[in-house]
Amino acid sequence: MVVVIIVVEVVVEGGVVVVVVVVVVVVVVVVVVVVVVVVVVAVVELVEEKVVVVAVVEVVVVVAVVVVVVVVVVVVVVVVVVVVVVVVVVEEEEVVVVVVVVVEVVVVVVVVEVEVDGVVVVVVVVVVVVVVVVVVEVVVAEVVVVVVVVVEVVVVVVVVVVVVVVVVVVVVVVVVVVVVE
Repeated sequence: MVVVIIVVEVVVEGGVVVVVVVVVVVVVVVVVVVVVVVVVVAVVELVEEKVVVVAVVEVVVVVAVVVVVVVVVVVVVVVVVVVVVVVVVVEEEEVVVVVVVVVEVVVVVVVVEVEVDGVVVVVVVVVVVVVVVVVVEVVVAEVVVVVVVVVEVVVVVVVVVVVVVVVVVVVVVVVVVVVVE
């Protein structure tokens, strides 16, 4: 099962435009593993000059249900800031463009394992944060326009593995009577 949720939010306030995109992907995988173990035990007894063979057949069925839940959260934040500065220039000047790019990447990985009553839960959380800052400064004669674009991408991957073990025991008793003359 795959579920995708996309949320987009745009906020404009004071010349600042903020666009937030959140993408959530949930993947659920269920795997069932069945293991059958057969144990045969023979018991020979002598009852009233008769040989009695008792065969005990024990069937052990182990059912392991593995549920894997993968949650991927992607958050994209785009911030655009426009600053206009008026400068008085005596002489004409050419257009000057200055671009500054700053990239920051942060990766955090957390692994947690919990076991309760035969149930093992493993949680892996991976957080990746990428911040890109682009500053563009354009000087045209009397006007200096500075555009600052900040893009922040946050990717959160949560993997939850749940292992449930169910044991079913079936015992079958077979009695064989052999008459000895």
